[in-house]
Amino acid sequence: MTWTKLLASDEARRQKTSKKELDNMRALIARDLADAAIAGLSADRRFATAYNAALQAANMAIACAGYRIVSKAGHHRVSLESAKLVLGNPVHKYADYFETCRRKRNTIDYTFSNVATETEAEEILVQAAEFCNHVEEWITKNHPALKK
Repeated sequence: MTWTKLLASDEARRQKTSKKELDNMRALIARDLADAAIAGLSADRRFATAYNAALQAANMAIACAGYRIVSKAGHHRVSLESAKLVLGNPVHKYADYFETCRRKRNTIDYTFSNVATETEAEEILVQAAEFCNHVEEWITKNHPALKK
């Protein structure tokens, strides 16, 4: 996957971001991480909500690189793959993990209930928080005008 191919297939578009746009995404991430930590929610909902926080973090990095992923079938997969292009090797372990989670989240939201276990919900919350921190560190280093 390359940006040239993503642009040609209309899966991505060039777009300049702003600190305000990123701060709005940060608010979504903070809300989702907090909600995913609520013990009274189902493991499915906690899992899907933590996944969304990670997806938004990937989209923040993509925005900093000057792109946005077009919302159409498969855009979550494209966002996770594109995060690898932007963030490089250290993020591959997260992107691969969240790709597996993406498929489970899809089942949770569209097909079945009681899919995620409590252990999986806890694990994705930890992984999502770590990934979000990694993205913020990358932004601070590479795009200091857009940092928190």
